[in-house]
Amino acid sequence: MTYQEPGQPTSTRPTHSKKARKSRAKRLRRTGLLIVLVLVLIGGSFYFYAMFRFNQINKVGVSSLAQTSASQPFNILLVGDNTRKGLNPAQAKYFGSAAQVGGGRSDVTMIAHFNPANSTVSLVSIPRDLFVPIPNSTNANRVDDALNVSPEQLVKTIENDLGIPIQRYVELNFDSFQNVVNALGGVKMYFPMPVKDAYSGLNVKTPGCKLLNGFQALELVRARHLYYYHNGVWTEDPLGDLSRIRRDHEFLKVLAAQVQAQGLSNPLELNSLIGGVTKYLTVDSGFTLSDMISIAQQFRHVSLSKVPTVTLPIALENNFVYNNANYGDVVFPAQPQDQQVIDKYLGLTVPKIPTSQITLSVMNGSGLYNQATHVSQSLQALGYKIAKIGNAKVRSTPAETIIRYTPGHQKQAEVLLNSLSGAVVMGQVLHTATGTPLELITGTGLVVASPPNTPSSTATTSASTTAAPSTTTAKAAQPNTTAVTAPVSLPATQYNQPLQPWDPRACPAK
Repeated sequence: MTYQEPGQPTSTRPTHSKKARKSRAKRLRRTGLLIVLVLVLIGGSFYFYAMFRFNQINKVGVSSLAQTSASQPFNILLVGDNTRKGLNPAQAKYFGSAAQVGGGRSDVTMIAHFNPANSTVSLVSIPRDLFVPIPNSTNANRVDDALNVSPEQLVKTIENDLGIPIQRYVELNFDSFQNVVNALGGVKMYFPMPVKDAYSGLNVKTPGCKLLNGFQALELVRARHLYYYHNGVWTEDPLGDLSRIRRDHEFLKVLAAQVQAQGLSNPLELNSLIGGVTKYLTVDSGFTLSDMISIAQQFRHVSLSKVPTVTLPIALENNFVYNNANYGDVVFPAQPQDQQVIDKYLGLTVPKIPTSQITLSVMNGSGLYNQATHVSQSLQALGYKIAKIGNAKVRSTPAETIIRYTPGHQKQAEVLLNSLSGAVVMGQVLHTATGTPLELITGTGLVVASPPNTPSSTATTSASTTAAPSTTTAKAAQPNTTAVTAPVSLPATQYNQPLQPWDPRACPAK
């Protein structure tokens, strides 16, 4: 693959007066988040043109979207669909054809959190291999597979399993991404050292600042099997998809900075950008033109290059076997690290429900001796009421801890989640196996929080405990007891990973 150096011209652009360029640049600085870029530009144009372009956007019904008032924070789910539908033969050579790779999965899953109170935006990425329960099913799978069913399924998975409400849905595919980059005349990225990825086709042979077209940029943002060349040796980036997320965050910031710097002063270029995206953009059917314009106006001063970009912490599991099937490398959620990130960057605090008002059953899902009994005793010490104790089917080793809850009991599940530590996730079901509205299926490495004013060394219960069951029941806490946060017990990735020496980044200022 040949990369064009930044000194080579990409197009012939008409000249404009300095005053006109400043005026157009000022309007463009209102764009804010890149994913809203097209929407902002539409909103800043003539109404009929805006309506014409808006009608080109694909609409999809997503009935499970959460509702909120105009003054309250809201979340937009940003999805990069890796469907191969529509790829030309040259692209399919590297990415696979629709016949070879059927369906579509959320190769990129990001939550853009907008807070009208202070006009701030934050971006939280969810790793595509996160292993979670799938709504309306007794099984679990990687979170990216939910999109293969429908956008509705993906939204439900995020809302039910992670407790993150989604108010709006926006999806782009391979074509729309390439069209954005090409409409800008390419994106300049600095490569500190040679890098390659045989799966995505990325192959940068020399260090330096490179001008990437849409196809080359797609190869970069999809590279999760990346090798870098340093001191005469090719070395693989060890974190795969997590490193890709880190590089994607950097690419978005570089892209946004370039958009602001260029100003899109050429009306033909502006029209090309909008026209190239709207045909391949999908939004939920309730996302109106007035909604888009309102977001653009309210968050016009936000710059993506300064938006916090973080990744949900996870714990890696290699060669994971689930229901006797090998899923390869998956990642587990990690508590309380996940909740801490959700609190800080999505503003979702734990509901204030006394533990004395929460009843649940505890089922041993790890196969560890007497685990359900020990966990129940620790939960009783926190004030929870235990209805039943028993065994569940052991589906994997290691096993994920799952809080199953019936509709209307998600807040109680979130309180329970805050009392647990390890690979813990929630999942909504119509009916639990025990008949109680809340059911805890214990997993490997589960740890329960210590009761208030009790040293953790004497009160924390670990799933690896194999001692004989106690003949006494732990004393229940007072009726007004509220759960405390469980201690960190599972090593997990950092939510904010710095660029590594081999990672592409913004070109140095001249």
